[in-house]
Amino acid sequence: MALRLGLGWRRESLTVKSTATPVVQAVEAVGWTEVGGMGDGSAVETGRGAEDVTEADPMVAVYRHDVHKLRHRGHNAAAASYAGVAVNETVPLYADRDAALLSRPEGDPEQTVANHSSPYRLSLLTGESAVETDRIRAAAGGGVRDLVRPDDPDRLHARWLTSEVAGAYSESVHYPYTSLQYHTLLAAALLDNYRAGYAFDDLWVVATAPDLDATAGKDVTRDSEVALTVASVEPHRTVLWTPALALHVTGAPGDRPAARLGNDPARSFADVWARLPAHPISVDDERRWRVLDAQLRRIRSWSTALAFIDEFVAVHGPPERGDGA
Repeated sequence: MALRLGLGWRRESLTVKSTATPVVQAVEAVGWTEVGGMGDGSAVETGRGAEDVTEADPMVAVYRHDVHKLRHRGHNAAAASYAGVAVNETVPLYADRDAALLSRPEGDPEQTVANHSSPYRLSLLTGESAVETDRIRAAAGGGVRDLVRPDDPDRLHARWLTSEVAGAYSESVHYPYTSLQYHTLLAAALLDNYRAGYAFDDLWVVATAPDLDATAGKDVTRDSEVALTVASVEPHRTVLWTPALALHVTGAPGDRPAARLGNDPARSFADVWARLPAHPISVDDERRWRVLDAQLRRIRSWSTALAFIDEFVAVHGPPERGDGA
């Protein structure tokens, strides 16, 4: 089954003057077109990846391919190894490129937030730097080795899925509302599906209710060991896992609520979310969850949208189950 290359995407960018707006003002300021570039400002790559052979297992290499961004380094200064393992390898089958196109335009990046030049992600929920929030303030202190060192692909997926460290970083200083964490998870999901023989236009987004114990007394969605054992986490294909909902990218949706990703990689989160026939978030009882649903119907960048859900649920807690539970 041939893979679609998805070249020639339309560029959109918007300069934002303020970084400290509440969410409603951020909606208007960003226009929900904010998308990310490479950590060093380079354009989305279109000429590499199909035949690349990685030193590490490909499903390990995909979680290590942007380690230079976690270390505040540009692509040209990226080391070939870190913590004794190969890093910054090109991801096969164009999965990195396709994941990038889900969250940012092709072409040379432009600065979208004039007064922010930090590698740390800006929160679309608060307008503040992600490392200023209580939940991931510790990210500035390190923890990168835990995202790199395991050689078990499933364990790497679980650590990226639950990481507070990775959640602190954007894909690029040019597009700070994007999320390096969710870009990496999207790249891994695409690669796993491509290696299974699916093309991009075979893929679906599935929305499920995570099988979590609400009385556990802690946020188990931040526990990588739990993520390795629960049925609601599918290795490599689960791209979001919160107490409210889980989202998965897969070529085998089964009878679960699902919507197609589309014909080619594009900034289409809002459209796909709106096409879901059901999802676990109940919008009938509380205004805050209607607000979340409404905002998700406007955010186009995939990594931005996933980070927004993550933060929104962390602030407001899990909602009542909707008709997709």
